[in-house]
Amino acid sequence: MAEFPNVPVVEDRKYEKDQIVVAESDTTSDIDDSAKKVKALVWKQDLRIIPLSATVYMLCYLDRANIGNAKTLNSSIHHTLLDDNHMTNYQYVVALMVFLIPYAIFEVPSNYYLKRFRPSRWIAFLAFSCGATTIGFGATKNFGGVTAGMFPGLIYHQTFWYRVDERSFRVAILLASATISGAFGGAIAYGIGHMSGYNGLSGWRWLFILEGVPPCLGAILIWFFLPDYPETANWLTAEEKALAKRRLAAEGSKGDGKNMTWVQIRETLMDWRLYAHYALYFGIAVPFSSLSLFTPSITLGLGYHDLMAQAMTVPPYAISYIVTLLVSWSADHFNARALHCAVFALIGAAGFLASALLPAHAYLPRYGALIVAAAGGFSCIPPLIGFLSSNLFSTAAAGLAIAINVSVGAPGQIAGVWIYKPKEAAKGYPTGHWTNAGLLFFVFAGAVAMRLYYGLLNKRLMRKGLEEGKRLFKY
Repeated sequence: MAEFPNVPVVEDRKYEKDQIVVAESDTTSDIDDSAKKVKALVWKQDLRIIPLSATVYMLCYLDRANIGNAKTLNSSIHHTLLDDNHMTNYQYVVALMVFLIPYAIFEVPSNYYLKRFRPSRWIAFLAFSCGATTIGFGATKNFGGVTAGMFPGLIYHQTFWYRVDERSFRVAILLASATISGAFGGAIAYGIGHMSGYNGLSGWRWLFILEGVPPCLGAILIWFFLPDYPETANWLTAEEKALAKRRLAAEGSKGDGKNMTWVQIRETLMDWRLYAHYALYFGIAVPFSSLSLFTPSITLGLGYHDLMAQAMTVPPYAISYIVTLLVSWSADHFNARALHCAVFALIGAAGFLASALLPAHAYLPRYGALIVAAAGGFSCIPPLIGFLSSNLFSTAAAGLAIAINVSVGAPGQIAGVWIYKPKEAAKGYPTGHWTNAGLLFFVFAGAVAMRLYYGLLNKRLMRKGLEEGKRLFKY
């Protein structure tokens, strides 16, 4: 039977009211006042953390989104990334694979240094490095994954500020910002494509140069304005700091918590149930990566050409942005992350399945299927991450497991760069669509299985009675 973590437990005689635990003896007025204070505190935190985090992550993700755009930008005049660097499609795929390898290597140590050096300092370093490297893309033949650490770092940072049932929607805002970067990336690429030849530079070079500047500027904002922990936030009153600490006593990471020890690392690595979460994230990483990097190529194969292929990448991303936010809000509101993940993984699988089965010349239906696949595939990721983070019960476990989870996704992303084969463009990329459909069916089945497994563990625990220091799993 699974071991249960040693954290404070909420006893049966208490209940939760708008994110704060309230004793039954409290008056209705006290409950209402407490709920209002909590809502005011969370809103105050949101204004300080979420817009800044989401904006900087979107700016940093643009380099990755536009690697796919650079491959097809200005193809009619033979000034694409491949043409200028005399690369074959095979070499392009190898370059993408090399670009993604650092994500598998550096996610875990990055979260360790985030806690060691303070979130604002480490995330600012990552953002500046990302922007500087993106500018360098405009004059280089090589690529490297400097954005490694950004996504798990921002998720880990949220565990210091928000409770379990507040995280999925806020993770969704981060992920949706990456999704909308795909829409912006296509629109920006369309505009910058007209600069090809200006000052002797191809359009794809201008694309990277101009998009590398905003992350560098965003790093300055992160350094000075991103709050580290509730305990050290000078814009919170003493009463608000105490309330934040009480709210997160059993469900949040602690700013004053110790850095990871080898004992904690071993305990987290030996918690076998976490590997099921990692496997599900691997399953979603393949379609997420392949769509992020190959949507311009897919739209090019749908009968759209050159700059119009860039413009037609916007609707799938824009619709996915809206769907992702709605799904994640619902997952938190109904406290049903596993089922939301399962349902929308199934919808994404259906979209890819339709793309694989439709004739290659059925451009309009296949474009609609691409939108369904993107909306389903992208929107199930925040509930999946929330499902994991809600079942991590210490600061050290949260930092390590979240980083491992994203690291395990990196091999999936590497696999994603190989499944959309250029030689299959005329056939409609069947290998890519079949692979993504199969993996999303796996995510669907796995999420349902984990929901049932945690439910059985909770029933078993409740029958025996909650021991001190134990808590139920959440799903």
